[in-house]
Amino acid sequence: MKILESTENYLETILILSQDGKPVRSIDIVNELDYTKPSVSIAMKNLRLNGHVTIDDIGHIILTESGRKIAETMYERHMLISDWLIFLGVDKETAVNDACRMEHTMSEDSFNAIKKHVEKWKRDIYKAKS
Repeated sequence: MKILESTENYLETILILSQDGKPVRSIDIVNELDYTKPSVSIAMKNLRLNGHVTIDDIGHIILTESGRKIAETMYERHMLISDWLIFLGVDKETAVNDACRMEHTMSEDSFNAIKKHVEKWKRDIYKAKS
């Protein structure tokens, strides 16, 4: 089943916001993505109904196993593609914006090929420095 790009963005945002160890609330997502409160509320309801998040009694949003898997996949793609584009000479802001769009549309085969290439490049640089 294909996951919507908006779902992937919300889940990735929840993952990023949770990295500092603080609980994530809907208002945090509103502020991070600059979306309206009603839009985020509807999205959280849909994420909960689809089993990607749980929301506790005081409004803390927690990724489920399926939500975390999707979020981590998108985050890995975002970081690797951003770094790759920056290495290729793209300015950071453009690279981050382009990566945000590319991470959702790129096939797994293409992403894995880029990942393999970047990992080889990093190993080669490390060997050259040793």
